[in-house]
Amino acid sequence: MSPQPPKPVEVRVLGFDFEKREERELGLSEIFAAMEHGTFVWVDVEVRDQEAARALLCELSLISLDLIDEALTRHPETKLARYDGYLHFAVRDCSAETFDSARLDCALGARFLLSIHRSPIRCLEAARKVYRHDFQRFARSPSFLVYELWDQLAEQYSRVQESFEDRVEVVQRELMQDVDDDEVFARVSTLSADLLNFRKLVLPARAALSDLSTRRSPYLSETTQRLLGNVVGSVERVLQDVLVDRDILAEALNSYMSLVSHRTNRVMKRLTVVNIVFLPLTFLCGVYGMNFEYLPELRWQYGYPMFWLTVAAIVLAIAWVSKRARLL
Repeated sequence: MSPQPPKPVEVRVLGFDFEKREERELGLSEIFAAMEHGTFVWVDVEVRDQEAARALLCELSLISLDLIDEALTRHPETKLARYDGYLHFAVRDCSAETFDSARLDCALGARFLLSIHRSPIRCLEAARKVYRHDFQRFARSPSFLVYELWDQLAEQYSRVQESFEDRVEVVQRELMQDVDDDEVFARVSTLSADLLNFRKLVLPARAALSDLSTRRSPYLSETTQRLLGNVVGSVERVLQDVLVDRDILAEALNSYMSLVSHRTNRVMKRLTVVNIVFLPLTFLCGVYGMNFEYLPELRWQYGYPMFWLTVAAIVLAIAWVSKRARLL
């Protein structure tokens, strides 16, 4: 049998009853009836075809048309906005391996949470694995799902930062070895740019999360806001660690440049001694290479041996002075 083609829109609907601590899967046709009976509904939409997803979301009518278009067409970015009837936030997930980022849009209302994404989201998949435990034991309001998503996103950022830390350590070790200059500078430049881009990705997330944790909202309980405040601290630590990684990388590069400069200075010292040795010898050769007819030593019997004795004396004298001056 040939494999079934993927659906243009993958939809998963879950209903939560916080009084009975019950969770069950729902069909699309059951969403509004469940909401009318007090059940909180989580609708997750994975978009593979934009037109099909737009038609489905318009039919659900949970969010505005402008927000639907934004979620389906905008580039990945982190933002927070408040609308009449729901709270909207968009976050950027990223991978430690490829550093690609994907956008997740979430709209939280009194009776629903709508999540929209155009590709698999790691923090969303992680939240699906752990939310049941918290739902059964601790959750008192639907906003606990917001905490689960942000908590897993912070964990993802932390893992990406740890991968950067490993890369910085590898580059730092390589800088202390004899490697090709162009290769080293290329790797350091790439790593530094990645650290900067990652910091630009995390900074808006911290700002949005800080707003969620401090500004009152009818859709977020005070308990959830306190927990989100703890997540803000985790994101802050990631940002601080990124700055530390950049400082370590810069310090390692400076140490490498100092080492290269030291080696270059040693070579230049030796070349200077060689030049000092040959300068007087070149002068002697120039003097006795002149084409004057009357030179006092021209027909001297011991002129040639005396020339080499003079050369030897000059070389020994310069070597002694250079050694005293620590040029050798």
